Amino acid sequence: MGVYRIRVSTGDSLSAGSLNQVQLWLVGQHGEAAIGTRLRPMRGKEDVFKVDVSEYLGPLLFVKLRKRRLLQDDAWFCNWISVQDPASSGVEFRFPCYRWVKGDGVLSLPEGTGRTVVDDPQGLYKKHREEELEERRKLYRWGNWKDGLVLNMVGTKLCDLPEDERFLEDKRIDFEASLAKGLAELAVKDSLNVLTCWKNLDDFNRIFWCDQSKLAKQVRDSWREDALFGYQFFNGANPMLIRRSNELPSRLVFPPGMEELKTQLETELQGHTLFEADFSLLDGIKANVILCSQHYLAAPLVMLKLQPDGKLLPMVIQLQLPSTGSPHPPLFLPTDPPMVWLLAKCWVRSADFQLHELQSHLLRGHLMAEVFAVATMRCLPSVHPIFKLMLPHLRYTMEINLRARTGLVSDFGVFDQVVSTGGGGHVQLLQRAGSFLTYRSFCPPDDLADRGLLGVDSCYYAQDALRLWNIISRYVEGIVSLHYKTDVAVKDDLELQTWCREITEIGLRGAQDRGFPTSLQTREQACHFITMCIFTCTGQHSSIHLGQLDWYTWVPNTPCTMRLPPPTTKDATLETVMATLPNFHQASLQMSITWQLGRRQPVMVAVGQHKEEYFSGAEAKAVLAKLREELAVLDKDIEIRNAKLDMPYEYLRPSLVENSVAI
Repeated sequence: MGVYRIRVSTGDSLSAGSLNQVQLWLVGQHGEAAIGTRLRPMRGKEDVFKVDVSEYLGPLLFVKLRKRRLLQDDAWFCNWISVQDPASSGVEFRFPCYRWVKGDGVLSLPEGTGRTVVDDPQGLYKKHREEELEERRKLYRWGNWKDGLVLNMVGTKLCDLPEDERFLEDKRIDFEASLAKGLAELAVKDSLNVLTCWKNLDDFNRIFWCDQSKLAKQVRDSWREDALFGYQFFNGANPMLIRRSNELPSRLVFPPGMEELKTQLETELQGHTLFEADFSLLDGIKANVILCSQHYLAAPLVMLKLQPDGKLLPMVIQLQLPSTGSPHPPLFLPTDPPMVWLLAKCWVRSADFQLHELQSHLLRGHLMAEVFAVATMRCLPSVHPIFKLMLPHLRYTMEINLRARTGLVSDFGVFDQVVSTGGGGHVQLLQRAGSFLTYRSFCPPDDLADRGLLGVDSCYYAQDALRLWNIISRYVEGIVSLHYKTDVAVKDDLELQTWCREITEIGLRGAQDRGFPTSLQTREQACHFITMCIFTCTGQHSSIHLGQLDWYTWVPNTPCTMRLPPPTTKDATLETVMATLPNFHQASLQMSITWQLGRRQPVMVAVGQHKEEYFSGAEAKAVLAKLREELAVLDKDIEIRNAKLDMPYEYLRPSLVENSVAI
């Protein structure tokens, strides 16, 4: 009984408001009351009104709403509804929504305090949980883009996606406008260069139209240097391959006369300063045929030494694995003729392009995040605290991935047009890479230890990844501790267990043999698993996404394809290098796509800075505030460190790390 003050917030995207009428009901533990006031919600506005309810409702559980169409359905994006309860000394209860309201069905919004099944002993939310998940499982279904890969959200067209997974107008307009601009620039570059004969490496400047990246210009000016070549393994676009050597690789066969090189490598090995980057995953992958012309792949091995000043310098490059009955593949050395050594490094960088874009970026970033997203929507109701924790980190992932599957890696897509793993090799590589999706490799404390990168002062990726992981881990622990007081509470949460099992057994197609859990028995296990999910969607993706514009814009540094076979002799010339690197059209398309996907996004949410408030309690808000404080400290520390560096490392700087896989 009493007067309730109600506020209704509408989103600010262009079509968030609605001409349809919206009716509300308040649902308490002891009763339900219809609200006489009917809304026509306006974009970016907050409706405020009071209503006198005669019956006693008890503690509020839900706000129900129904949008009644007039001549046509006009969808409404509702942010949240809050109710000031007169029986609770004016306490305001928040009912988060942050989704589209379509049709004329009744939608129930639970009060924003996170509740597990264990937190609901009276079963007040039981029916809502069951009905919501039943509807979600009809809407969110597993698909199988290619056999042998992790699963994805079903659908082949953007209209197949649920409306709540689609880009809002600001994101869509920016994405499609940048795509149109990139294609227009590509047409201009092609027209200016179609009759031009490319004779030397400086000719790539004709398509080097990059004003957004100072680092890209440094790369253009210094890409031939061994120090920059080695630096990229630690801090470039793909820091996921380098590891400290425990022994000399078995594939490294020394021809007669190279005993001194073997001795040098063994000396570095004993001093724990020997590192390796092995691209064996590319061995035997089918290379693309572009416009009836065969292109080529290599599977290099690079051995590098860490100097006292922190520089990582290459010692030897082997471009192919030894094969039975064939001469041993040559070993390329820094002392070889300059063009021979440069060509060998170009082959390494091209191989790195393939593994970066397909294994590190697409598979370990985008497709993994989509597994988490689909499983979350299928297994966790909106009242569940882990749903509230995960949801901001899953925004836009399904649409950006569907766009990738239908544009970048589709039949006749960008990879088929200009990338040496296109034409089917990219799918073959993704299928192979699935066996390397281990749980430890997604957790920086374990992965960095396994690769021997802890304590390497010049590996800024390792330092920043570990700090960001620890910050996210403390955030997760803070939320988990509010809702799980004991390990038994974790074990007894059947929704949480179903979510974990759905990720490992279904989405990842039985990844328990690679260390992924099928159940969470303790609070510590739950925190580690949830932290892994959030870090993958935030820091890990950003660390392999943000460097593309810097390192791939100068095409010779990381060529998308190679037009001649890997060298088997040491007689390469400038003409050989130019004939091997991408032609001007391929290079232009690489630059255009790199610009579109790698540019700083004007529509982005930095990690931890989402405006959606899915938790209503003061304690949960305090945990989020603490996260933001720690992220600000890390951001400032990175800024101070970078001011002293010739090449700032910013890919894990919290103000630049996106809150989800949204690009």
